[in-house]
Amino acid sequence: MSQSPEGVDADVEPQVLAEARAEASFPTSRGSADDAVEADQDLAPRGAAAVAPKGSLWRDSNFLTMWSGQALSQFGAQITELAIPVLAVLLLHATEWEVGVLTAANVAAFLVVGLPAGAWIDRMRKRHVMIWADLVRAVALGMLPLLAFLGVLQMWHVYVVALIMGVATVFFDVSNQSIIPSLVRRDQIAEANGKLQSTEQLAGMAGPAFGGWLVGVIAAPFAILITVGTYLASFVALLFTKDHEVLRRAHEHEPLVKEIGEGLKWVFGNPLLRRIVGTTGMANFFGMASTTLLPIFALRELGISPAAFGLVFTLASVGGLLGAIATPHIVKRIGEARAIPVSSLLFGFAPLLVPLVALFPTLALPMLVVAFFIGSFTVLLYNITQVTFRQRITPTRLLGRMNASIRFVVWGVMPIGALLFGALGEWIGVVPTLWIGGIGEIFATLFVVTGPFWRMGELPDADDEDRAATEASHEAQGRPTEA
Repeated sequence: MSQSPEGVDADVEPQVLAEARAEASFPTSRGSADDAVEADQDLAPRGAAAVAPKGSLWRDSNFLTMWSGQALSQFGAQITELAIPVLAVLLLHATEWEVGVLTAANVAAFLVVGLPAGAWIDRMRKRHVMIWADLVRAVALGMLPLLAFLGVLQMWHVYVVALIMGVATVFFDVSNQSIIPSLVRRDQIAEANGKLQSTEQLAGMAGPAFGGWLVGVIAAPFAILITVGTYLASFVALLFTKDHEVLRRAHEHEPLVKEIGEGLKWVFGNPLLRRIVGTTGMANFFGMASTTLLPIFALRELGISPAAFGLVFTLASVGGLLGAIATPHIVKRIGEARAIPVSSLLFGFAPLLVPLVALFPTLALPMLVVAFFIGSFTVLLYNITQVTFRQRITPTRLLGRMNASIRFVVWGVMPIGALLFGALGEWIGVVPTLWIGGIGEIFATLFVVTGPFWRMGELPDADDEDRAATEASHEAQGRPTEA
């Protein structure tokens, strides 16, 4: 929760991104998505160049088809991320605990099925997984406006839909994180991921404001129909997209438990990845205080309208877009490795502005915008750097399992956090719970702030991984590293 957006020097940014292997997708308050991984292009079949023609991806009709579907679905998802909390808080009068349960239901699948999903996906065509996931999400989400129209919608219905959506999203996201290398050439991965991330940020700018206005006009349950339509558009676009993914033969598959273990070993056997996962996971855990309680805090306690609430996220998303544009220049200036602790410190302190709003309620809107603007900008800088590092060092056959293993940790803590902070919000109050979450996010930065990133300059490539692991091990033991 990074490319070649319009207005950026097209000659400079792809070059910087190619060096930085930049790509973003880090779950912030809601969860985005986050994350393609570099593929071993030697595994691509002959003739793959036909799928990824030389030159800019603006001339690659296959990629543009997939991209257009993703852009629409990202826009629709932004509407639902606003509409469902409004539905729960204002229409169904959910308590803090109930909102916590709803938030947990949205991401519980990453904890429950996240690890086996990665191993399963490594055995399947990722585009096909995404097609079915889009269809399931459209059908499940479509049940909410239908139940509202019939006058029988209750909170447990929303829980069930959230759980189904969560499972489908696990399979979609893990597949989506790994599909880009089977659509474009290796030297186009950064550009492709960048374009996808830019549209996500643009959707984040337009979607919440449009969603807030739409909720005010036709009510939250029926605004969700727009998202249903965008998921169907993504479904159709993926049907017409071609890929050159090569699956392993069935006899090459290991037992599921062994394959899951291999993915975990790959992630946690890398000392740099361990620190990144530690910061990301802990930040997501404490970030659930804001994710869970912000709708109640803003809509109920501060009395902000749905339209104004959506506008906060629209304006804050400008920070994400600027972060995507600025990342290659920042990376070039301070170094790829140092961008990780620098960005983590900034997004670690931003959440403290949210509970401060209670002391200055007349400044609620600008303070919330500033908090989420800073968070969006710095999270993009962090993700574009760390996700691309993951991309370029991971072997093709481990793509799904690497992403699923990381998501299992960094998203798996989110339902636990949602339940905890939902209960705390009902027990000690919303504002004290928001303070606990904000302070916790500062401590989350320690994994990368105290790591070797400050002195590294650039993060290692795949060929440098053994050396990087040795250096980190020596540092941990207090021994000098060989020159």
